[in-house]
Amino acid sequence: MKALRQLGFLKLSLRPETSTPEEDDRVLELFRNRAELKKAYGGLQDETFRLKDLIKQQEGATQRVQEMLNTLEGRLGNTETAYAALVFYQLRRLWQSGRELITQLAADLTRQRDERERRAHLAQHNRTMFAKKQVAEQALAAAQVAHDEASARYARIETARAALTRFWHYFKRRALARQLDVARSGLSSASAALAQAQEAVEAITREPTPEFPGISLEARRAINIAAIAYAEVLCLRVATLKTPLVNLAREATGQREATDSYGTPQECVLLMGQIARAQTLIAERGGLAEEIRVRSERLKRVARYRTNNDGAPQIDSLALSEGDVMETAALGADAARLPNVLGEDTWDLFRILLR
Repeated sequence: MKALRQLGFLKLSLRPETSTPEEDDRVLELFRNRAELKKAYGGLQDETFRLKDLIKQQEGATQRVQEMLNTLEGRLGNTETAYAALVFYQLRRLWQSGRELITQLAADLTRQRDERERRAHLAQHNRTMFAKKQVAEQALAAAQVAHDEASARYARIETARAALTRFWHYFKRRALARQLDVARSGLSSASAALAQAQEAVEAITREPTPEFPGISLEARRAINIAAIAYAEVLCLRVATLKTPLVNLAREATGQREATDSYGTPQECVLLMGQIARAQTLIAERGGLAEEIRVRSERLKRVARYRTNNDGAPQIDSLALSEGDVMETAALGADAARLPNVLGEDTWDLFRILLR
């Protein structure tokens, strides 16, 4: 057995140490595959960690929402706190309703101005293309006339030269040959000019319609002014109730959970009636266009912009003064107390304005 083991060792030691190119290629391919697998494995690990973090974040968010729901359920189950919770969420809904109304107005105006300016953009492009094509076609017609004349001149000279077949016509043929060279050169130039004119017409035909750059700065400013005016109109309508519902709605929107700062259940019931009345007032469409127009005219007179490219006016330029008399006579003396809707971001106005 010992001898056999020695022979086996001898057999192994006698194997050739050199490898074939095919084996080298296979080894390199294995190393490349191994590196790619390690890279893919690392990417999968990173993705796994990212997904686990997202799951933890979602679990935390779900837990917070569940805690809020439990708190709300507890408040609604208690007579002393249920009315305050109802007021809190109705105030938030009042704020959301005002924001939705202004957003809808801005969206409608944007769509109208976009359609109008797109049509104007296309019409201007068509007029420009018509003028360019008319000039190019006139040049093509002139080139065609010049080409026809050059071709007819060349044909006349060639016909006249072909008719001179006698030997005594030698000098006339030579003179006509020189004229024929000149006519051929002219015909060649006329053909090149005609081809160039045709290419110019075809290039104009192939020219694509330029992309619409978007609504103009003037349109954006007008839409923003209308949105600000609408926000003021909504504030004016709510102000007729003699209850600071806008401020209360702003405070409620800035909080995550309901508070007990709305008074007794009886006071909460009265406040909810005021909120319902405010919802009706801001949703009223009668006379709305005229109210917005009046407020917009004032805003256009006083609005100032930081730069020539800004779409939203400066906040300070829209501050109301004592002389700003409202359309509603009862509110004329209280005009200075109307909030600067842009400065106070009433109805989340900053998110609605176009930049």
